[in-house]
Order: sequence, then C-alpha cells, then structure tokens
Amino acid sequence: MEKIFTDANFQADVLASHAPVLVDFWAAWCGPCRVMSPIVEELAGELDGKVTVGKMNVDENPVTPGGYGIMSIPTFLLFKGGQVVEQMVGSMTKETMREKILKHLS
Repeated sequence: MEKIFTDANFQADVLASHAPVLVDFWAAWCGPCRVMSPIVEELAGELDGKVTVGKMNVDENPVTPGGYGIMSIPTFLLFKGGQVVEQMVGSMTKETMREKILKHLS
C-alpha cells in the first residue's frame, strides 16, 4: 500500500523513518508517471515490510521536490536513514527498479 507524502509529513514519514522509504515524485499531467504508477504499486505490495513506498504530487507539494532539485518527473528517491541512497529518473522496468531498491536492503 502506497503512502501519500506531503511537504507537511515528509520530515516525520520519510526522513525520520527507521525503514527505507521510496518516494515517487509525480504529477497528474505526467504521462510517464502514469506508466510507472502500476509498477510502483506492485513493488509496494511485494516489498511491504521491507520498504515504505509512497507518492508525492509535485504540483501540490513544491517545497520538498525543490529542496531535492527534482527537475523532471517521474523521479524516485530511495531514502535510508534520512539520506538519499538511490535516485532514479524516468520510466524503467519493474525488474530494474526492484534491483536498484534491493541492493540497499542488505
């Protein structure tokens, strides 16, 4: 199950999380974001208990994406211990995304 991240809850739900967190920066008008959405949802289910997965709408929450220099979407940031450990930009296969996440879970 995906969480909804906002500028208001980002500090508590992402940066202070004890578990790794994958944040999907997206917007409703973004075609590649719509392509990636079902892939992210599937990974959220498969990695439940290992990684917290959530989405942040960049139009509704401009402060956080701006702070991380998000210039194009979809951008996916994987946080571990409050730090970005992986950045992925654009469309990719589920397998590619899974591999990039799993290498940080050992």
